[in-house]
Amino acid sequence: MKIPSLALLAVLMCAILPLTAVAADKKPNIVHIVADDLGWRDVGFNGATDFKTPNIDALATGGAKFTQFYVQPMCTPTRAALMTGRYPFRYGLQTIVIPGPAGYGLDTSEFLLPQCLKDGGYSTAIIGKWHLGHADRKYWPRQRGFDYQYGAMIGELDYYTHSDAGVLDWFRNNKPVKEKGYTTQLIGNDAVKYINGQDANKPFYLYLTFNAPHTPYQAPKEYVDRYPNIADPTRRTYAGMVTCLDDEIGRVVAALDKKGLRGNTLILFHSDNGGTRNAMFAGQMADLSKTKLPCDNGPYRDGKGSLFEGGCRVAACANWPGHIKAQTVDGMLHAVDLYPTLATLAGASTTKCKPLDGLNVWGTIAEGKPSPRSEVIYNVEPFRGAVRQGDWKLIWRTLIPTSVDLFNLAEDPYEKNNVAAAHPDKVAAMQQRLNALGRESAKPLALMYIARVGLAHGKPLIASEGSKAPAKPEGHGHSITDEGIGETETAPTRH
Repeated sequence: MKIPSLALLAVLMCAILPLTAVAADKKPNIVHIVADDLGWRDVGFNGATDFKTPNIDALATGGAKFTQFYVQPMCTPTRAALMTGRYPFRYGLQTIVIPGPAGYGLDTSEFLLPQCLKDGGYSTAIIGKWHLGHADRKYWPRQRGFDYQYGAMIGELDYYTHSDAGVLDWFRNNKPVKEKGYTTQLIGNDAVKYINGQDANKPFYLYLTFNAPHTPYQAPKEYVDRYPNIADPTRRTYAGMVTCLDDEIGRVVAALDKKGLRGNTLILFHSDNGGTRNAMFAGQMADLSKTKLPCDNGPYRDGKGSLFEGGCRVAACANWPGHIKAQTVDGMLHAVDLYPTLATLAGASTTKCKPLDGLNVWGTIAEGKPSPRSEVIYNVEPFRGAVRQGDWKLIWRTLIPTSVDLFNLAEDPYEKNNVAAAHPDKVAAMQQRLNALGRESAKPLALMYIARVGLAHGKPLIASEGSKAPAKPEGHGHSITDEGIGETETAPTRH
């Protein structure tokens, strides 16, 4: 009796093992959600109290909540870091965003994440905002590894007309789309439709990049009306924008559930930079210099455009049922780490990439293991730079008047006490590190563009008869000084 039993067992094992191998080797779907200019404390899991984000909170409480997830201080640099796994100072996108009239974009010699994942057998899609080059189609997503594209090519657009300065910025697969609707809901609708059309046997990467809650501050009336308790009108509109964003994320998760894909889908969520606390970084479509900006970065200093923690440490979480423990992850992570981490999960080779700055941090994300990252480069520009090594962080502004800030983030996470004078050796060593990286840096394309435009020969402005001065050019958009060149950054923000 034993021999037939053993034979039967062997047959069963032969049948089961291939199924087990297939299950173990099944590649996860990836839904990578990026919010735009979201404040650190503008989600419930980080302490928002005047409005609710139940769908985002469910992802956070059921998965990994990150306390030290870093990005670049502005939109284009962060998105470049995500797509390349490399710091943007390496290819000239380290300074501000790509302006609407500019013709440059992300270097086409960079091998982007969607290209890598496509080689690994994935379908790839971007639904939402791109902002890595728009004037030449060689920079567009469909030319950079995405099988499907829907949304905006630049960065800031009207939520209802889908345009800026009368120029339509709304496309599907490289063709302009004229349609009615609020962009956050249109993006959510398209994401649900995309998920519903997926083949369960082929993995997909969906880069879901909402433009909410970036300026202009616009929201459907029914969302604004949910918050009569919020007195400030801009904050009330902003709350409506974030709530709509949360609802659309909830619809995406529900679509995954209904399709039977949720159990094999990794969902990542984070902002592209800190919430806006300085009107110079609030966008170009409206003058917000006299408006109380609505974003809340909690206890962290400053916000978008700044090298302080409020500009670069953002709300973030990850969720994958059965694969990511419900936990708070305190290890340092950076946007560049997502490329090698996702490539490893996908079984995709990174041999076509240029040298990556990112590290595989899956153990930290999934199990809360110590992060392999001990250093974060906040940015390297000709006029400023910042680096964190362990608990020490240095911000160095190099133009006159120069300034140096040194903080121990373990003791002073909110950057209230500059201890540079007490640690000259530490300052010198970290300045040396920034100098070395500066020598490796590509020239900032934004500064080259600004210089070319600003120094171009044009019609002179000459005072008229009677000593009447010519009219000053109007505008409140980005300029070279918006990046803080030669200026002292703002004092700690108190809420």
